[in-house]
Amino acid sequence: MKAAVSIPDDVFTEADQLARHLKTSRSGLYSRALREFLARHAPDQVTEAMNRVCDDQGAEPDPFVRRAAHRALETVDW
Repeated sequence: MKAAVSIPDDVFTEADQLARHLKTSRSGLYSRALREFLARHAPDQVTEAMNRVCDDQGAEPDPFVRRAAHRALETVDW
C-alpha cells in the first residue's frame, strides 16, 4: 500500500543515508522501522501471538526438552 507522509527534513536525510548504508530502499527501511515500533508499543499483540503458538503446540512439554532442561538446571548454582 502506498501512503504519503510528511517527515522533518533532517529525519528524511538520516533515513535516506541509513537506507543506502543498509542497501535497502527507503520504503523497506520505513516498513522495518514501523514494524519495530509497533512491536515495541503493542506488547499485548506479541503476547497473544506467543500464546497462540503455545496453544498450537499443546500444553505438555516434549520429554526430551524436559530431560534436557532438568540436566541444565542441575548444573546451575542456585
